[in-house]
Order: sequence, then structure tokens, then C-alpha cells
Amino acid sequence: MPLALTFPGVYIEEVPSGVHTITGVATSITAFVGRAVRGPLDDSTVINSFADFERVFGGLWLGSTMGFAVRDFYLNGGSQAIIVRVANGATKSTITLTEDAASSTSPPSSPLTSPFGSLILEAADPGAWGTYLSVQIDFATKNSNDGSLFNLSLRLTDTKGQQVIASEKFLNVSVDPANARYVANVLEQNSNLARVQKDSSDRYQTPGLRPAATITLAGSPAEVVPAFVTAQTVGLDGGDLTDAQFTGPGTEVNKTGLFALEKADLFNLLCIPPYQANNNVSTSLVEAAANYCEKKRAFYLVDPPSEWTSKTKAVKGATDNVGTRSKNAAIFFPRLMEQNPLRDQQIEAYVPCGAVAGVFARTDAQRGIWKAPAGQEATLSGVPKLSVSLTDQENGELNPIGVNCLRAFPIVGRTVWGSRTLQGADALASEWKYIPVRRTALFLEESLYRGTKWVVFEPNDEPLWAQIRLNVGAFMHNLFRQGAFQGKTPREAYLVKCDAETTTQNDIDLGIVNILVAFAPLKPAEFVVIRIQQLAGQIQV
Repeated sequence: MPLALTFPGVYIEEVPSGVHTITGVATSITAFVGRAVRGPLDDSTVINSFADFERVFGGLWLGSTMGFAVRDFYLNGGSQAIIVRVANGATKSTITLTEDAASSTSPPSSPLTSPFGSLILEAADPGAWGTYLSVQIDFATKNSNDGSLFNLSLRLTDTKGQQVIASEKFLNVSVDPANARYVANVLEQNSNLARVQKDSSDRYQTPGLRPAATITLAGSPAEVVPAFVTAQTVGLDGGDLTDAQFTGPGTEVNKTGLFALEKADLFNLLCIPPYQANNNVSTSLVEAAANYCEKKRAFYLVDPPSEWTSKTKAVKGATDNVGTRSKNAAIFFPRLMEQNPLRDQQIEAYVPCGAVAGVFARTDAQRGIWKAPAGQEATLSGVPKLSVSLTDQENGELNPIGVNCLRAFPIVGRTVWGSRTLQGADALASEWKYIPVRRTALFLEESLYRGTKWVVFEPNDEPLWAQIRLNVGAFMHNLFRQGAFQGKTPREAYLVKCDAETTTQNDIDLGIVNILVAFAPLKPAEFVVIRIQQLAGQIQV
């Protein structure tokens, strides 16, 4: 009873209903891990369009296959993606601005003040892109008597210096650490282009005086106008990636490389485009990525090795092992032949993971995660040709060993024509043979994991069990009404059990409540058999 009954009268008390609505999680948030022109390094950045990828990570780049995979993802219906940029030895460009000796005042000395007498700015992220970053300083501030104030303009151009890609301007910033507009803090929190350089002790290096105005003579007659100062130290993109940048020593502890996805709240699909010189992903990384997906209740889309240039090589390669036989992974063959806008629209081979992830997302939105992302609806947009053309008989050799084929059909076009996990080989006889069955189970696991956290520390007895049955049952029944399960009635489609049979007194003593949730999955009609029989004419007796 929440209120003390002290005076005669009527008391109103709101009684909790016990309803804790379980909401289904997203099903097609796709994570991409690889190199990019620019952008945050070893971090999880959410984007919602390819325009976001161009703005933050620089778009398509000949030095990486990830941009093309992200392009294909959005061309085929993808919605939300998480980008993890990794690099091998990339460095930042820097711009050094000298002090303005004519400044009338100087801010008080500070342990954060640099002894070098200059303001050193560095590109926000490593990479050669910072080479095309330039800075402009002027003194048209709100207080001309304050010698610490200045205006800072940043500009990023293309490699030819002709087109401005991005620009930023920060007014009334100061080199004084005590000032509310301290330049280091302003850039840290608001700029996508530059930062104030830190010393070895991770402290900002700012001079005692503001930087000198950057000026040049121009016009007729000549006049003094602010000019842009370009980077003096050239940044580097680094070398080719190795497994060390994804899963090397310290990556899991520091949440870098593949494990930067720990910083993301949720991802459902994982794509690792090729990074090796032979345009492949190592089998050791494939295995590590599949294991990580099993831990995170995600699904890994494996790309076919570049050596799979025929059906025969694909059959042999799949039999020899592609790096994993995880129930949380699937492989798609062959590669896609698409135009490369960076090479005058020439047709080149690209991995299918991005396009297939887009088909997954599109199918989830239109039909639901329980529908196999394959068939005539699962067409591949922006794919004029496949690197290997397969016949029905060749498809019939690959499908039984768990290789999903991409096919080209008249009128329909290029489409996904397989929906098996890497445990889908007939010889394995796995219960997780089909992609939609496995992904439906992962969806239920993640949704129930998040939707039942309210149960923790509740009194473990029948009133709690009844609430669990109510809420989990409502969630499962809603999915049944959407056609997610097999069966004509709820009793045939799913089961929710939480009572004295599932949770014994010993479990209660140990602080455990056991919830049994079972479902009858929908399995795709992989083979359609039509029996045709000739009826004999009626015989007159």
C-alpha cells in the first residue's frame, strides 16, 4: 500500500496491470567492416543511405571494395547500415599555424598551453584525404580587444582542388582553455574535418596567442583578403589490410576492428568485403566472423572466393571448406558483374554480399523475416550480368552442398535462387538448414532477450510466471497472426510455458526462472513437384 492512511476519506491507488509489451527487434541492420577514404576509425557509425556513406566515409574508392558493397546494399532495398572503418598504418595530415605576434593580449598561462608557439591542426581522421584540407583564419570577432579570439574556416576539396566537398566555419573561438569557445573543444564536438593536435600525454597543444591571420594579395587594385593554408604534413591511407586489423591481438579488449561492433546496439547481418591482394577474405577471418555472429545473434553473408570461376571450382571449394560451417552463415555464388563509375563505367566483378543483404532487407520489409529471401521477388538491382552463368543441372550440384546460387532468368533477370545456411548441406541433416528458419529463431531470441529484462529481480512465483506467459504469449500470437509460424491454430504454431513444471523449487532457490518458448517454423517450398497424369477415356459397359 503506497499511501499512509491518515485521514478519513477516499484514497486513489493505481495498480500495475502486469503488461510489459515485447517489441520485435530490427531484422536487417547490416554491418560492413573494411577500408574507406575517410571517416571514424575503429568505430561503429550508423548510416541510412548511400549519401550518408559518401558524406562521412568518402563514397566509392578504388582502394577498397567496401564502398561498392554498400552501394549495392542500398540499390537493392537496404535501409540502415553500420560502418566500421579499419586501416593498416594510416596517418593524419597536419596544418601548422604560427602565432599572431601583434595580438594585444595573451591568455593566462596554462598547463595545456603548447610551448611550440603555434597552433597545430590535424585531420579529424587518418588518411590521405586530409592532404586536401585547408584552413583560413581571420580576426573579425565580436571583441577586437581580445587577442585570443579568432574565426576559423575549414575547407575540403577534391583531389584536383577544384570542387569543394565540405566546409565548416567556427566564429569567435579562442586559444584560451578557460574560454567557453576554446578551439580544441569546439572542434572536438562540432567539426567533421579537423582537431587540435594532442601531445604524448593526450593534452591539447594550444599556443599562448591566437594564430596569425592567413592573408594574401589579390584583386585589382591589390587588397588584403584571408587565404586558405593547406596541409603541410601529408596523411597516408596505410597499406593493405591483414587479419590483424580485424581480429588481431588487443582488438577484442579495445573494441577495435571487427569488435568495434560491440559499440553498436544491434546488428543483424554482417558483410566483410574482400581486402586481400587476391580479392578474398582469409578463411581464418571467415571462421572468426562466423563465431562472432553466433555470439551476437547475427547472420554472416560469406562471399565466394575469387578462384570460383566455374561450377566445378565452386563444388570443389565448397567441399574443401570455405572457412566455416556455421548455422549463422550462408554463402552466395557467383560474383556480380557491375559498372565501375571510377573507371569509365567498365564492367568488373564484385562480391555479392552487399546486394544480397539489400535483398534480405527488402524481403523483411515486404514479407517478413520468415519469408526466404530468394525467388522471383528477390531480384538483384544494378546487376547487368553474373560472372558465371549456371544451368539448372549445375545449380542442382551446388544447392545440396549448401551453396546458394545467383541465377539469371529471362524477363525476371538476375535473382537470388537459394536459401540455405552453411549447415544446409543435405549430408549434415541440420535443423538449421534454411536461412529463414535460422533468422526467425535469431529474431525471437533477440526480441525475447530484450523484452524480458523486466523479469530480473521480480518475486519468483506464480504471479510472475503468469505475467511472463501473458506478455510472451501476446508477442508470439501477434507473430502468428502475421503468418510467421506453421499451423492453423496458435496451439499448433507456438508454445509458451512458464510454471511450476519449468521452474522447480530448486530453481527458485538458485534464483532461476525458466521460460520455454517453442515455435513451428515455416520452411521454404524449395522443390515444387507437379504430377501430371493422363486420364483414360470413360469405358462404356
